[in-house]
Amino acid sequence: MDRTKSLSLATLAALLVTGFASGTALALPRDPYLQRVGPDTATVAFRLASNCSSAQVRYGVGNTSTVARSTDSARVHAVVLTGLSPATTYTYSVDACGETTPAKTFGTAPVTGTRRVHFAAVGDFGTGGSDQKKVAASMLTNKPELFVALGDNAYASGTETEFQTNLFTPMAALLAQVPMFATPGNHEYVTNEAQPYLDNLYLPTNNAEGSERYYSFDWGHVHFVSIDSNCAIGLASASKCSLAAQKAFVEKDLAATTQPWKVVFFHHPSWSSGEHGSQLTMRRQFGPLFEKYGVDLVLTGHDHDYERSKPMLGDAEAGKSERGIPYLVVGGGGATLRAFATSRPSWSVLRDDAAHGFLDVDVVEGTLTAKLVKTDGGVLDSFSLTKELPAPPPLPQGTLDVTVGDASGPAPHTAAFVATASQAGATVAWDFGDGVTAQGLQVEHVYTQPGSYTVTTTATAQGATPVSATTVVTVTASGTTDPGTGEDPGTGSDPGTGEDPGTSNPRPGLPSTPATPGVTPGDDSEGGGGCSAGPAALIPAAALLVAGLVRRRRRGR
Repeated sequence: MDRTKSLSLATLAALLVTGFASGTALALPRDPYLQRVGPDTATVAFRLASNCSSAQVRYGVGNTSTVARSTDSARVHAVVLTGLSPATTYTYSVDACGETTPAKTFGTAPVTGTRRVHFAAVGDFGTGGSDQKKVAASMLTNKPELFVALGDNAYASGTETEFQTNLFTPMAALLAQVPMFATPGNHEYVTNEAQPYLDNLYLPTNNAEGSERYYSFDWGHVHFVSIDSNCAIGLASASKCSLAAQKAFVEKDLAATTQPWKVVFFHHPSWSSGEHGSQLTMRRQFGPLFEKYGVDLVLTGHDHDYERSKPMLGDAEAGKSERGIPYLVVGGGGATLRAFATSRPSWSVLRDDAAHGFLDVDVVEGTLTAKLVKTDGGVLDSFSLTKELPAPPPLPQGTLDVTVGDASGPAPHTAAFVATASQAGATVAWDFGDGVTAQGLQVEHVYTQPGSYTVTTTATAQGATPVSATTVVTVTASGTTDPGTGEDPGTGSDPGTGEDPGTSNPRPGLPSTPATPGVTPGDDSEGGGGCSAGPAALIPAAALLVAGLVRRRRRGR
């Protein structure tokens, strides 16, 4: 066999074994994107190249052991994850017909009322161009908890194709990790009164019509309201949306919220000195409601620039003893910037028509701090709002009991754990003390190395204080006995303190193999999507194929 044949065969063998061992990465025409994320739920949406009836999302805290199956069978999928823990980072990936996407992470919303929120906002970005990509990359670097999109999400006409090429492709990395809450722009209304916008996004539906055109939601102690300004100024037919219905929703919604901070966002600006100027219908129809119910900040787009007003009241600046509302135009998300044609009016604090960027907002306790971050990382504008907040009500306390089966033994040692939390609907997370985590009421873990491991268990329920407990697992070297500490490592006592952190003696009759949370017995836990042979079964097959090729070449010498 000459060297060229030998090299070619070796290369083939390496490719076969490497390919089978690593599995096949799933290349989606549209990467997964996050929608409707809340304290205990999230929607993972994605598009496939062909119909698939076995798509699913694998997810978990530090792993992807829990499975949520898609109820769709075609190319368009939106999988709802439930039973999540508030303010928790989850890892997830998509399985579809035997292929898997690379793992991504996202964070759930905090418990409603939590007094720390970080969000980003910008509009007029959906071009697919380099400036949009720079803004998206800068936003992801700042790691906001959510992204508020101020309209003109897909130029020039909001078609199905433009949503793919001008929104989901250039902003894929951001949308896979940060949930987007959008409002429609006038460019979305060019195509069938924003129907592709509604087809591609999964937004809250808490208005009387059950429509996604306008809505509200809480994130921590901030109440957000999205208004469809296209509808309000007459771009929508009455059957789609009406000004009267939207005003009724906004008034009822703002009157009902108990959150101390209120942020409203829509596309057409109430106050602007840019090319389009102020939209007087939005100012005069909704401004009085904002003032009546204590809205703190109004965010808009439409004009391709940045501008911040002074606190405004009615059609003028608020007096020194009056409470006004600052109105912002944040339209530098990626579309071509437009120069101001007039001098800066007296009500305008600051404006800029030269820099693309986004608004980064932190709301901590009674202080809202915002800054316009440019794509080069510089800050164009910054301001803060403050208010007195009442003392937060005490959160209810709960209890957590943990039992462990086989709390000691030689390596490799399997320990089984059961948690019992008093709070209804509590989510239980485990840290096994060796860098591995899991989630669920019943879990088991294999310790491969000798040592004494402190296992920390945390139960989290919405509206309650998280409760933790610890227990100890002792693993000896293979063939040795428990070194003996004078304590039962399964009692959950804290070494060195003598205090019981809330655990009890090992439960008799504990199942040796507890069910994995979120996985139904009989699930395909490795590949999903109807793939009957995994990589481990394919590697020997690859070896046989290579061996056959070797024999065939030798016979031909």
